[in-house]
Amino acid sequence: MAQLRIALAQVNPVVGDLEGNCRLVVETAHEAAVAGAHLAVFPEMVVTGYPVEDLALRNSFVSASVKAVHALAARLAEEGLGELPVVVGFLNRREGVGARFGQPAGAPQNSAALLHGGEVRLTSAKHHLPNYGVFDEFRNFVPGDTLPVVRVRGADIAFAICEDLWQEGGPVTAVRAARAGMLITLNGSPYERAKDDVRLELCQRRARETGAAVGYVNMTGGQDELVFEGDSLIVDADGELVARAPQFTDALLVTDLRLPDAPDPAPEAAEADGIRIVRHTVSARPVAPYDPEPPLVAPRPDPLSDTGEVYRALVTGLRDYVRKNGFRSVLVALSGGIDSALTATIAVDALGAENVHGLLLPSKYSSDHSITDAEELAARQGVRTRTLAVQPVVDAFGDAVALDGLAAENLQARVRGTLLMSLSNQEGHLVLATGNKSELATGYSTLYGDSVGGYAPIKDCWKTLVWELSEWRNAQARAEGAAPPIPENSITKPPSAELRPDQLDTDSLPDYDLLDTLLDAYIGTDKGLRELVHDGFDPALVERVIRLVDRAEYKRRQYPPGPKISSRNLGRDRRLPITNRWTP
Repeated sequence: MAQLRIALAQVNPVVGDLEGNCRLVVETAHEAAVAGAHLAVFPEMVVTGYPVEDLALRNSFVSASVKAVHALAARLAEEGLGELPVVVGFLNRREGVGARFGQPAGAPQNSAALLHGGEVRLTSAKHHLPNYGVFDEFRNFVPGDTLPVVRVRGADIAFAICEDLWQEGGPVTAVRAARAGMLITLNGSPYERAKDDVRLELCQRRARETGAAVGYVNMTGGQDELVFEGDSLIVDADGELVARAPQFTDALLVTDLRLPDAPDPAPEAAEADGIRIVRHTVSARPVAPYDPEPPLVAPRPDPLSDTGEVYRALVTGLRDYVRKNGFRSVLVALSGGIDSALTATIAVDALGAENVHGLLLPSKYSSDHSITDAEELAARQGVRTRTLAVQPVVDAFGDAVALDGLAAENLQARVRGTLLMSLSNQEGHLVLATGNKSELATGYSTLYGDSVGGYAPIKDCWKTLVWELSEWRNAQARAEGAAPPIPENSITKPPSAELRPDQLDTDSLPDYDLLDTLLDAYIGTDKGLRELVHDGFDPALVERVIRLVDRAEYKRRQYPPGPKISSRNLGRDRRLPITNRWTP
């Protein structure tokens, strides 16, 4: 058995920052070398950041990526890292092939490169291109048809890219034919609730199918609506978990493995399931025996609940959206309600209280507890606040045009939105929208009112989850000996938009426990009216909720981005026409 020390580099690249991303690779490769690694592997498209979306269709961007990878190989050698084989993901193009109908012009490819001795020794492209959920890779890339197998210190390591592990056949089938001792996949796998368990089970199944150990390196950080939690891991050929990195933080997972000696001569198989097996030798001679370091298996913080995991995903998404887009501070309208309270708390945890600004915007319908709850929240967390009364502005609008009913209610929300965006414009804060998924699904939000903002941290959270997250955060504070950040009254009082006297959400919407269950079935699984009624929902309620959801599509299109934490968010996961007469 060959001994091998592998470093899986769980890092946080920025889309388009090729120079910064390559610097990150070099810095992390130095750490791997100091740790004595024989091989360092980085995530999918680490050089360009991921996902690049239609940047892949720009010839100049593809050329810059290819140039950057070659320069990176040279820089690694210049800095004394030339003998450490480094595998990175990057944007490449398929050479020597003319344009084909139905394929992206320029034949861009989601690729991996082996860097060694100052050169790009081998490249290979992703074979299975996902085209579901948030992914549009058939739009952006053309598929590859090779499986690279690299001999490192007497062991054969195969490499594939993300979806190639998730799909049957193709590269996975070729791994067994190549008799590789290990398969390592480069990943840009977005976070979803409970996905870490699915990911581990997948790696275990593929290990048993291929007879090879499996390494899974994933990126971290936020990119627009996506959050990457890392969770890189290694399982042995029997599927037993060997090592696992923590979630939502950069990490270098360095692991000592014993892998089968590479067959000599190499297997004759040159193709399997339509995949060409391409071999390259970095070092054929095994290392001298050494005492392995104990592997790291980072514990899951909440083994019985994923609520804390979701909360950390929301914090990560907001922090990186603010940081990567050059903002320094955020502005939140504090109403005293649970949605704005949770949004502000996430912001404080992500950015620090000194970078969170609260704005109280009471109207003549605002209750006393709305103001006191908002002030208490700010005091508990050290958030600076200002109060701007909206009624004089509302009255001025009323002098210009007579409004009543819903139009008058929405005017209050729009005045608040205008004040928020004006202060953002004046002072440079990023405004955070505070709407939850239940409101967005049913259209219970005012365009250019409470929907204004640049980012929406709880956009993918049902109202019931908002309460659950708030209670979790308070419980976490108590466990740490700190005061709960969210006032209890904000959690327990009936929710209200306070746009008319004694208004409650339940005046317009069903109880949230029932509503969220129905919405999750309709939106999350695309069930129609008959199926939902068969599941036990009241027919009249189903018809009403479906009508609310379908009529609100135009509002959701104009809502700010926010972190995806569910398997079906109200964004790229679910794309429906605005003009639509189909009734399910």
